Amino acid sequence: MRERKEQIIQFGEGGFLRAFVDWMVQILDEKTDFHADVVVVQPIREGLCDVLTAQDCRYTHIMRGKEGVEKRVIDVISRCVQPYKDYNAYLQLAENPDFRYVVSNTTEAGIAYHEGDGTDDRPPVSFPAKVTQLLKRRYDLGLPGFIFLPCELIERNGIELKNIILRYAKEWGYPDAFSEWVVSDNLFYNTLVDRIVTGYPKDEMIETAFPDRMIDASEYFHLWVLEGPGRILKEIPFEKAGLNVVVTDNLERYRTRKVRILNGAHTALVPYALLEGFETVRECIEDEKLSAFLKTCVFDEIIPTLDLPAAELNRYAEDVFTRFSNPYIRHYLSSIALNSVSKFRVRVLPSILAYHRKFAKLPEKLIFSFAMLLRFYRIGNPQDEPEIVAFMKEAETREILKNTALWGQNLEFLWEEVAKYAD
Repeated sequence: MRERKEQIIQFGEGGFLRAFVDWMVQILDEKTDFHADVVVVQPIREGLCDVLTAQDCRYTHIMRGKEGVEKRVIDVISRCVQPYKDYNAYLQLAENPDFRYVVSNTTEAGIAYHEGDGTDDRPPVSFPAKVTQLLKRRYDLGLPGFIFLPCELIERNGIELKNIILRYAKEWGYPDAFSEWVVSDNLFYNTLVDRIVTGYPKDEMIETAFPDRMIDASEYFHLWVLEGPGRILKEIPFEKAGLNVVVTDNLERYRTRKVRILNGAHTALVPYALLEGFETVRECIEDEKLSAFLKTCVFDEIIPTLDLPAAELNRYAEDVFTRFSNPYIRHYLSSIALNSVSKFRVRVLPSILAYHRKFAKLPEKLIFSFAMLLRFYRIGNPQDEPEIVAFMKEAETREILKNTALWGQNLEFLWEEVAKYAD
């Protein structure tokens, strides 16, 4: 067995990180000379670290989809540290010069400032405050900083984490030299993650090599976009391991691609599909009429508006349709339909407007999906803010389109085309 050393501090022991980052590290260790172990930090008081520790931090990861089924034992986690039980053990992580990377997934609310956290708290409440204390110990020892790869689903996650750390440093009276070191000796990547992780497969009998209470299941598809210097590829051989990791100086293009194609396809489809009596995304993909509708939306009306190579966009879209048809994932339309108006404004409306600007005409299928959204709010069972539901149910189509509070602008110019299907 190859000798590995602890190089990665991971805040979070939940299903996503174990099926995404830890799975990647496992592949890297097996296929390259990376040879890294992960130390997991449980960022909140209650968590899964006791269960993970009880089985030697090993667990089974299962990828399932139309591509097949693949099982792999993940054993890259060397140990767990629980700051709420032993804060000294947590701070001692700063003393190991081998640690190079910090990954995290502390939920969307995790990268946030918490008023009242102090330098003497053991531990402070917020994740950034905990990191600030760890970095201060690292700085005091004269050791090099870290590369931060946060996986929280917020925009500019790396920059936001850095800014909150600097805010705590100032509030806590740390020397200016520490803040300068945070900026100069630590690298904060903004990241975008994309993988559906369904977690522990409840109500299924899964055969494993050992008694496993931490089985983790995901789809095959994975994508990690890192915004920052390309030199990380010289340290972590993602490409050599065959992993779908992109390093770029413009993450926003990839975020837009995901929002417009993956999320936009969902949102364009859902009202129409619910009105037609469908329950899951997969059922729609297997239906000839709805599948053709959605493919026209994506390939003919959304992709032509995006600023990435056409071949790359088409390949991503094909992957999206494969993911939508995954027989192991029951993605209910009703859950996607929650707050559909705000989702449509962010995910679909920009494609309609971009198409109109570029081609001086309106995209027929996306306009139809807009009309179906209005009809769904009138006669369906929408789950949204009560005042939005009430307005959409009673207002005329022209009045709805003119409502700048809903759409961020007056859309009356769409009225004639939308009304053909909505009224």
